[in-house]
Amino acid sequence: MRPKDRLRLRIAQEAARIMAEEGIHDRLPAKQKAAARLGIADARQLPRNEEIDLALEEYHRLYRADVQKPHIARLRRLALEAMRFLRDFAPRLVGGVLEGTAGEFSPVTLHLFPDAPEDVLRKLMDQGIPFEEKTASLPGGGKRMADYPALRFRVDGVEVELALLPPELKARIREKNTPKGDLAAVEALVRADATEEREDTG
Repeated sequence: MRPKDRLRLRIAQEAARIMAEEGIHDRLPAKQKAAARLGIADARQLPRNEEIDLALEEYHRLYRADVQKPHIARLRRLALEAMRFLRDFAPRLVGGVLEGTAGEFSPVTLHLFPDAPEDVLRKLMDQGIPFEEKTASLPGGGKRMADYPALRFRVDGVEVELALLPPELKARIREKNTPKGDLAAVEALVRADATEEREDTG
């Protein structure tokens, strides 16, 4: 392995550890923090997001093998419950819960596509669900980031984050989501998790 590649691997591994142990959810601040800890100032040495994801998978395999599967299964069940509640807004699960890399502090992250953000606020308020308003930064084309309204609340001790996106973004984001995270896909994941749990305990 070339020295440059070894350096990127070290940053990716440290970023994965930070995400898993320190509750940082986003890859960019995690790898920036990892690079700073390793004394690396050159941004060109930062690993790609795919390298962070691979390092996260390896971290969970090495250090959380006994708890990772049930942890992911629980988060997916919570995600499915939230998606069914919010089904009027075409919810899509994204991030570590969908991909199976979510750590102990990772949130359940959903993209919603309401006609107006106020529709989601009203839905939560009608059910007496306390929430916090925030902002979600997502790719807006090329390397440009765009800010969208977002909400955050907790279910059974787990943080749920809702990014409220314009309906016209739905098709474009669906094309980029691999694996697909719509309601039917998450239902299938939950069924597969349950089958695997039964096989493991049987």
